[in-house]
Amino acid sequence: MHIIFVIANNSSVPYFKWFAEKSALEKKHKFSFIALYHEKPKMIDDVGKYGWDCHWIKFDANKRKSNMVFSFFKLYRLFKQIKPDVVHSHLFDDSLPTQLAAKLAGIKKRVITKQDTTFHYYFASKWVTADKFNNWNATDLVPVSNEAKAFILEKENANPDKTTMIHHGIPSKFFTNQSDKHKNELIQKYNLTNKIVIGTVSRLIEWKGYRYIIAAAEEVIKEFPNAVFLFVGEGPQKKELIKLAKKHNVFNHIIFTGWINRAYIPSLYSILDVYAHAASFEPFGFVIPEAMMNNAPIVSTPTGSALDSIIHKKNGYITKYKDYDSLAKGIIYTIKNGSSYREKGKETALNMFEFDLMYNNYIKLYEE
Repeated sequence: MHIIFVIANNSSVPYFKWFAEKSALEKKHKFSFIALYHEKPKMIDDVGKYGWDCHWIKFDANKRKSNMVFSFFKLYRLFKQIKPDVVHSHLFDDSLPTQLAAKLAGIKKRVITKQDTTFHYYFASKWVTADKFNNWNATDLVPVSNEAKAFILEKENANPDKTTMIHHGIPSKFFTNQSDKHKNELIQKYNLTNKIVIGTVSRLIEWKGYRYIIAAAEEVIKEFPNAVFLFVGEGPQKKELIKLAKKHNVFNHIIFTGWINRAYIPSLYSILDVYAHAASFEPFGFVIPEAMMNNAPIVSTPTGSALDSIIHKKNGYITKYKDYDSLAKGIIYTIKNGSSYREKGKETALNMFEFDLMYNNYIKLYEE
């Protein structure tokens, strides 16, 4: 069986590399990859070292509509030429030209992983019709959480008979590679000795809910004056968040670290007393399984992978959406009572979000 992965606006995708490596070891199915990108993508080398082809179609996201039309014709000709058994797209920008081209080219198995579920519904409603068109063209739709599945069934009128929820997976051997050296460096760099550390790793954008963490911090600090909040990430909301932190008199308790070297992230999770997640909606949320696998106690809104994996006050703490008081109570409760969340959360994450489980579920879907 020949499977083609397609993605737009990405030079390299970690789980594409994992699929390339795993399938090369198994030698059961053939994989190829297509990158719609404005310059030669790194993916060509990423998957090429495992013996797989990566085709490059030039795609400028700033000229989205015209480039989708151009990509459609390129994809159609490519599909007619190499005749794959399965075509699998992953984001809206690649799914729109890919799914139509694959259908017209006679590809019988056409899969979309609905990774950017809700974006158009909340931020560009005129494109929701195109989401529904993608759903119609595909033979299989894969939401990556139960929340995302419910959304596409209700808001995008997806056919339940062709909808299969498959969680994203990550290779734990890479994502739990902690280091005492890295831990000590982080503690020294951010002056975390004898501090209670609450951390968040994500872009600084509205839907990640940083404003609620800042408001919650005011209550947390009253209870724990030695509490420190690490905001790991960059984004357009940074200036606004700094103003909010000053308004709530918590600026001196918040450290905007910027992005931290990926090699340090497992060690970062391991030194947290709480991982706080306040997003309004996450189709999945990779940070939740990453943090859980690294023994970080989770306090999260009921979204994406958190909703699917966390049992309230058993292996983590679930708070209300957009509710700083609920978030503050969750953080305070977890600092006091959440030590058992570390091992229980790790066990849950390893059972639910290991990459091999994701891989096998997709192979099963293809083979059907």
